[in-house]
Amino acid sequence: MAASPASAHLLLLHLRSRPRATACPTVAPPSAGPRRRGWRCAAMGTDLLGDFGARDPYAAEIESNFADKVLGNVDTEHRILIPNVSVLSLAQRSCEPVPPSQPPMPRDTAQKLLKKIVGWRVVEEEGGGLKIQGVWKLRDQSCGEELISRILAVVEPLGHLPTLRLDEPNQVTAELWTASIGGLSLNDFIVAAKIDQIQTKDLLPRKRVWA
Repeated sequence: MAASPASAHLLLLHLRSRPRATACPTVAPPSAGPRRRGWRCAAMGTDLLGDFGARDPYAAEIESNFADKVLGNVDTEHRILIPNVSVLSLAQRSCEPVPPSQPPMPRDTAQKLLKKIVGWRVVEEEGGGLKIQGVWKLRDQSCGEELISRILAVVEPLGHLPTLRLDEPNQVTAELWTASIGGLSLNDFIVAAKIDQIQTKDLLPRKRVWA
């Protein structure tokens, strides 16, 4: 089905002034009468922004002739940028082998990645190596044991295991670092993000209700 002139102007990114990142083929729609505006659509795979595509116009938008009022020219180039791995959440990524020659992640990079995970902090060992640490306060010891079981079920297939500790009576502590390099790697944050997705609501202390 041929795209309507309105849908052509609803593509999210107008990049008339930006240089092309790669030489991609352009796709032109078949002619549909004198009112059709010219447009081109190029799929770009190298832009790190990872912008997403467009939607069809609503009926009310078509009736308002909004396409005749939008800014831009009839030959404006529209590009749909394909998201790549850099824009995926950490929990969607997989752990990769870390060679011993790889340097540990610096603290400033670790602090930035902390914004992508919940409830973790960077801690420093006596020798200067960095780890990330997560702590959970739970209802009782059995809930702590259950959380450890859930964490192990998630991380064991990844091949990158945290150090888990049950502190009496109801606190679980997890620490992540990459032993082969003596510090942090991206794998530690990937595992932490996957741990963040574990359901813990049923293990938390019950809220006290006052009569």
